[in-house]
Amino acid sequence: MESPPDTPSDSGTDSIEVSDEELVAAAREAAARAYAPYSGFTVRAALVDESGRVFTAANVENSSFGLTICAERAAVCRALAEGAGRLVAVAVACNTPNPVQPCGACRQVLAEFAPRLRVVAAGRGEDFAVVRLDELLPGAFRLDRDA
Repeated sequence: MESPPDTPSDSGTDSIEVSDEELVAAAREAAARAYAPYSGFTVRAALVDESGRVFTAANVENSSFGLTICAERAAVCRALAEGAGRLVAVAVACNTPNPVQPCGACRQVLAEFAPRLRVVAAGRGEDFAVVRLDELLPGAFRLDRDA
């Protein structure tokens, strides 16, 4: 089965015009938009496409916890709605001392569009953890596309 029309596709390790530091800064700027009154765990994401356009989002909790929306999935939805090109990197910034990687649900959603996406995780400190998505989620559930 082919990718839906106008859907961002698989990503490799292409060079992009946005540095890891710039991408993390964009994610951190989304902090004011996080809504986490129940856990206090704020997560922000900045997703970049091949043209260097950045799409930011933040997590939105709900009193029915299963309805909570993670920042990474919100960023994917925003990127798709705004006509993003091929997705190449995402930064995830949390209000924790150390970097935190995307949750399993977010990994699977990101893998739908870019299984080899560059993932830059940041906490409050200066250190980043950088890894490819297929290393975080080997064998992701996917239709067999030109991966």
